Amino acid sequence: MDDDDRCEWRGRSHAHNGGDGREWRRWSALVATVWIQAVTGTNFDFSAYSSALKSSLGVSQQCLNYLATASDLGKAFGWSSGLALLYMPLPAVLLLSAALGLAAYVVQYCVLLSSSPSPPAIPYPVVRVLFLLKQITSIKHFNQPPTLSVVFLACLVAGCSICWFNTVCFVVCTRSFSASSRPLALSLSTSFNGLSAAFYTLFANALAPYTASVYLLLNAILPLAISLLALPVILLCRQQDHHNLHSKPEHDERVFLGFYILAVVTGVYLVILGSFTSTSSTAWVVLSGAMALLALPLIIPAASCCSDVDIHGPEDPAMKLNHDDPQKPLLISNDQYQSEYQLQGCCYGTILEKGRVLVLGEEHSAKRLLQCVDFWLYYTAYFCGATVGLVYSNNLGQIAQSLHRQSELTMLLAVYSSCSFFGRLLSALPEFLYRKVSFARTGWLAAALVPMPMAFFLLWNSEGENTLVAGTALIGLSSGFIFAAAVSVTAELFGPNSIGMNHNILITNIPLGSLLYGQIAALVYDTNGLRKMVHDNGTGRVEAMIVCMGARCYSTTFLVWGCITLLGLASSIALFFRTRQAYAAGQSSFKHRSQVSS
Repeated sequence: MDDDDRCEWRGRSHAHNGGDGREWRRWSALVATVWIQAVTGTNFDFSAYSSALKSSLGVSQQCLNYLATASDLGKAFGWSSGLALLYMPLPAVLLLSAALGLAAYVVQYCVLLSSSPSPPAIPYPVVRVLFLLKQITSIKHFNQPPTLSVVFLACLVAGCSICWFNTVCFVVCTRSFSASSRPLALSLSTSFNGLSAAFYTLFANALAPYTASVYLLLNAILPLAISLLALPVILLCRQQDHHNLHSKPEHDERVFLGFYILAVVTGVYLVILGSFTSTSSTAWVVLSGAMALLALPLIIPAASCCSDVDIHGPEDPAMKLNHDDPQKPLLISNDQYQSEYQLQGCCYGTILEKGRVLVLGEEHSAKRLLQCVDFWLYYTAYFCGATVGLVYSNNLGQIAQSLHRQSELTMLLAVYSSCSFFGRLLSALPEFLYRKVSFARTGWLAAALVPMPMAFFLLWNSEGENTLVAGTALIGLSSGFIFAAAVSVTAELFGPNSIGMNHNILITNIPLGSLLYGQIAALVYDTNGLRKMVHDNGTGRVEAMIVCMGARCYSTTFLVWGCITLLGLASSIALFFRTRQAYAAGQSSFKHRSQVSS
């Protein structure tokens, strides 16, 4: 045995006995990203406190829409997190993300608290401290005109902090997993972001049922607490060399299957029991079970330390078709963070005839991207699809209030959150089937858009008791899938190395759609509403506010949104037909290379 063989044998023997903790660290890192994602989707519970914020500020529905738009506009600044990673270590970026969220939501909490003569009955000293801070700083004067600008800025910072958290999770998964495993890790991590509203609803019902301000307090504190809890694992996450990221694909797939089974169980648990939390004691019981399920994946890192399985094996042929530099994709925007590594089902080098798509994964500059017909079809599908679903979730509070179902708001939030979670999980389906099913990812995107117009037309044409729940579930499922799958589609069609720039261009549709669709809803609401005099307990002033009650408040909006999502569905179908030939060629080429390598 020569020196090189002896060194290789020793390295494999070392991996066989735990690999100095690398195996434990990477699965622990995945659990940490799951925890972070589960509590950092704070924009999804906006509808839980939007009505109270509107009343506290004494603004119209249109002004409230501007605040929702500000949160979405913050996502357009997600690139700043990648810039921060060039000059700061990953743990510092994580803590800074938590600090941004803390500051943003504390400001909103204090503004909302200013309209209350006494702090809510929440058994934590920090609430009393914040209330004293409000009195000391005379924050009650925020009810003057500058208040709306302050809250707008706070919403903007809050949206930006969510993107920073997403980038941290992306980088952790990129550094911890090889290219063949990275898609599943990223898909699993991002899926739990859809459960944030369900978790926050449980916490709110357990601490102070029917108190809107508690959501803002939780939005400020929980991400910081989980960041501190995950910090030790993040500190151990360092940039690995190419060899250390290689692992046996069959072993990883079995472990991921265990993770996904636990994820499905968690989602089903929240769907079934999340609506039975009308009392604080019941909410505590359900919350305890949810926390136990969230902690259960820790068994996998613990088991990996004791495992005798040789995790290092021959390189997966899919890895040869992927760039595997863990340092490369740091400067990216954040809703995009499932990354170029989800492309193992396509072949970058298959040149097609001149026409619609020259090559899957071919790099597109910004100029070329804007000149591409396929991009605008894709942009329209996203703009008229998932973005409409996001705006629906922002308006869910007013929708429930107008239908005299305010008491069911927490249940509706749990339904939307859980279904969004399952939609995100389903976005990983192409990764499991890419070796067996030759179906373009753009086809999956089109199929995911089908429930959206169905849901809106159902909400418009029916006033049944269960219609709102069914419509909310369909919208959450559809939008969740699209949000999670969009990054892979962007990288496959327009190049993995350009994903940061190209996906940033794509997600400009989110603030635009939030403003446009929210404004449509606000105009319909204000037109059908009645002016109501509201007494502000904080200032003693009586202010006028438009309040709308009844199905007419949103029926026209549902019709308009349904027609818009039909346009998005048509665009996605056109995109599928224009790209399916390229996907078919890439799939056949990938299978051929896999057979040759084996």
